[in-house]
Amino acid sequence: MKNYLTFLLRCFRLSLVGHRSYKIWIISLTAISLLGLNAYLKQFVQGLATTGMTDQVSWGMYIANFTFLVGMAAAAVMLVIPAYIYRNKELHNLVIYGELLAVAAIIMCLMFITADLGRPDRFANLLRRFNFPDSVLAWDVIALNGYLLLNVWICGYLIFKKYMNKTPSKKFYIPFVFIAIVWAFSIHTVTAFLYQGLGSRPFWNSAVIAPRFLASAFAAGPAFIIVTLQVIRHFTSCEVKDVALKTLKGIVTIALTVNMFLLGCEVFTEFYTGSAHAVSAEYLFLGLHGHSALVPWIWTAITFNTIALIILYAPRIRDRMAWVNVACVLMIVGIWIEKGMGLIIPAFVPSPLGEIVEYAPTMNETIICLGIWAFGLLCYTILVRVTVPVLSGELSVDSNTTKSTLNTPSPSKEGVQS
Repeated sequence: MKNYLTFLLRCFRLSLVGHRSYKIWIISLTAISLLGLNAYLKQFVQGLATTGMTDQVSWGMYIANFTFLVGMAAAAVMLVIPAYIYRNKELHNLVIYGELLAVAAIIMCLMFITADLGRPDRFANLLRRFNFPDSVLAWDVIALNGYLLLNVWICGYLIFKKYMNKTPSKKFYIPFVFIAIVWAFSIHTVTAFLYQGLGSRPFWNSAVIAPRFLASAFAAGPAFIIVTLQVIRHFTSCEVKDVALKTLKGIVTIALTVNMFLLGCEVFTEFYTGSAHAVSAEYLFLGLHGHSALVPWIWTAITFNTIALIILYAPRIRDRMAWVNVACVLMIVGIWIEKGMGLIIPAFVPSPLGEIVEYAPTMNETIICLGIWAFGLLCYTILVRVTVPVLSGELSVDSNTTKSTLNTPSPSKEGVQS
């Protein structure tokens, strides 16, 4: 216990040390997080009237971000499967950064749910009427919190054992790794079922929702990890090989292709057959009776994802990391729009009574969202900041230094080679 408490203390001290750019990043995220907290306290006092949500559109940016982040958390499995099942050595040492991302993403998910509930004490009502196993919401609660505990245990155990200069016992983490693989698919599938099971929202009543969720998650999540790994190898001593980035790029390319294909299938079904939820789809893609608030959003998302796909397939630029980074950023933003504003809001327009009430987030609502994102990125930054020196051996039970590994950027690497 003494060694563990000392480890936590040294990690805390290390998180405050770093290059000037690291300190500026940490201070900026902290400031935005505090602004978000102030906005949430205003919502706590005045209620959800401070948001743009109404009786007709009862889910907004909070649930939109929650849906996207569930996918980001599930995407960690795209590092775990190649490393542990296919024994990809290049990805084996990088798996932990994907799992740390899952931890930060689930924390943000829970914070967005808390913000959407209006008051934290409403969690008590959820637990008091848990209604397991009949309620899909109960399954979602178990899936999210179970996945968080799995990743916290795996990361915490491996990092602490490395700090203690001891070899991790496989029986204490390998079974949990394989459980986490299955669990990663379940968290996004259960979230999709949460929407698909609402019969009064025909826009969600499609069997393709769950596959689209997984495809988009396995595109946006690894894309974020690609960018993160390049930042890590530029500012730290951690070695990230180009072949590892190339493997992730291949995963992203296939996942985005499948996501775009499934989107095309759904658009065809909606508009060619004139199904029951074609009205919501018409509102989303074309506008309805003069109401077109979401049309620019969805076409921006489709444009971004299409450009990203072209970059990833174009022979002359697909192996240049500068262009790959552009594609990653475009698909992250595009999928965020597609799975957020393009999925959640249209299901409420028109309402079951035929009312058309459009949704637009308020400034206070937007600041809360930015604050939660900033806090999540702050958590992820600190977790990575502490993990890198532990894995490299610079921070261990035998060392007496907390020298920053961010003070001396590593030599720049060339882009992924074909």
